[in-house]
Amino acid sequence: MRVPGAATVALAALLLAACQSAPLTREAIAALDYGPRPEDHERIVREYLSTRLQEPRFALVEFKAGPKPLYQKEALLQERQYGWAVCLMINDKNQRGAYGGFYPMVVYIRDGKVVAANGGGLERAAGVRYAQAQCRALGYEAPENGR
Repeated sequence: MRVPGAATVALAALLLAACQSAPLTREAIAALDYGPRPEDHERIVREYLSTRLQEPRFALVEFKAGPKPLYQKEALLQERQYGWAVCLMINDKNQRGAYGGFYPMVVYIRDGKVVAANGGGLERAAGVRYAQAQCRALGYEAPENGR
């Protein structure tokens, strides 16, 4: 098996970095339209989770912080996220019916619906890191290994 050389790896990293947009200025971030603050954010989040959790009726969902306006710069595998962010800790049942342990999730709400989320689903491994940082920005220190 042939191992890629350092030049190939460096070129691939450069190409990936070139795909990312330049960060927004403070003025551009301030001008983002977050829409009105969602007064019914818990209902909006629960509706969003109802089709994404293994057993939504039995999942333990704790609202920890938000909603607050939050902007996340573009990351390697994610586009820019912004909206009224809500930090959650979720403990859902797994396929065997046992609780799998709490993990953080941050959802972004605009115009009465969830437009983005970090921390759940197939991207949970990478998304949990984003969710922990975003929860911290919202005022909640999400534990490294559940709660």
